[in-house]
Amino acid sequence: MREEIIAAVKAAGVVGAGGAGFPTHLKINAAVDVVIANGAECEPLLRAHQHIMAAESTKVIIGLKTVMLVTGARRGYIGLKRKYEAAVQSISTVLEQMGEKEIELFYLPDFYPAGDEQVLVHEITGRIVPEGGIPLNVGVVVTNVETLVNITQALEGKPVIEKYVTITGAVRRPMTVKVPVGLSIGEVIAVAGGAYIGEYAVIDGGPMMGRLTTPDAPVTKTTGGIIVLPTDHSLVTEKSMPWNIIANRAKAVCCNCMACTDACPRHLLGHSLQPHRIMQAIGRGQLKETEVLTKAFLCSECGACDTFGCTMGLSPRRVNAELKRQLSKAGIRNPHHAVPAAVSGVREYRRIPTKRLLYRLGLDRYDVKAPLESPVFPVYEVQIPMSQHIGAPAGTVVEVGGLVQKGDIIGTIPDGAAVSANVHASISGKIVSVGDGIVIRAM
Repeated sequence: MREEIIAAVKAAGVVGAGGAGFPTHLKINAAVDVVIANGAECEPLLRAHQHIMAAESTKVIIGLKTVMLVTGARRGYIGLKRKYEAAVQSISTVLEQMGEKEIELFYLPDFYPAGDEQVLVHEITGRIVPEGGIPLNVGVVVTNVETLVNITQALEGKPVIEKYVTITGAVRRPMTVKVPVGLSIGEVIAVAGGAYIGEYAVIDGGPMMGRLTTPDAPVTKTTGGIIVLPTDHSLVTEKSMPWNIIANRAKAVCCNCMACTDACPRHLLGHSLQPHRIMQAIGRGQLKETEVLTKAFLCSECGACDTFGCTMGLSPRRVNAELKRQLSKAGIRNPHHAVPAAVSGVREYRRIPTKRLLYRLGLDRYDVKAPLESPVFPVYEVQIPMSQHIGAPAGTVVEVGGLVQKGDIIGTIPDGAAVSANVHASISGKIVSVGDGIVIRAM
């Protein structure tokens, strides 16, 4: 039974529905005592996960029970916030109807980043994930609620070909919809009535950890939100700032006040990450301070340090991200793996309230409902990337001119690839292009 479940999840191309998109068949092939369903959805403006929990409660719970069965876990938790009232009511009702005794709801405080895996593990279990570690190191598997829905559907033989996406910001009708993987972001924005401003920028994901993208880019298995903002919005300016400016400002402006470290969720969990020390080393030009600089590997890039910590407009997050890239390119790996003895004594007082974060980001005007809707709209073409997950891209198994049906496999895990995932056609049609992505045109 266990191997059959893992095989079904692998065949369906299930990956983490957010973040890096780690292949789920690898994540659940483990032995743990706790499985956590991540329904925190702590990024401002995003609504998809709370709608999924309300509309697909049974599938979320079956998916969670499935992961518990595979991993041998005896306890399951669904981490969410009390303000997700419809989700709380629906999940509670289903759990009661099923007579479920091994799964319980855990109500998280409304703070950022409650959905960070390591933060979530500590909130629910009290365990501290080691530096540079993952929840598995403390006997926990964490998976988000949409991934659990996809696991349930994988057991029915259904591959991952659709994605729940919140479309919000400067659009006429903010909403949450389920769209085919590979549909262009511009077409998804059109489903929400289009932008009500002229020139605009688009963020793929949440305002904190999302990245700037273009209307031509496709929706992938990890796209959770599409946020439309004016091109002069401060978030857009920050996310588009070139590295050389980031570095020069870090050298010239940082006053070593420690506000970035005080706000850092990983530091507050007891990890030795101290962003201000890294900024100091950059400012002094001491780029050979390996002991200090390699602690950038411990950064989750949540953005608390720059958005809620630094008052000088600097970005320790961007500095850490670039350091990780450069260190990895030089063949240097994370040397920090300490197991914290305890979390910071001031941690609970330094949580970042979601509402305050929303105002700090200048997004309060866009904090509106984005209800789950099922609009009917034509899909003429999709562009499906072969790499929608961490690890090796899928290898194409179709050719230009070929015909595919919705759900057919079009990309498979390459031979010898330790980490990869299958990819499937999200619409029926004709293959018109094959490369890093496959373009399918409806007929």
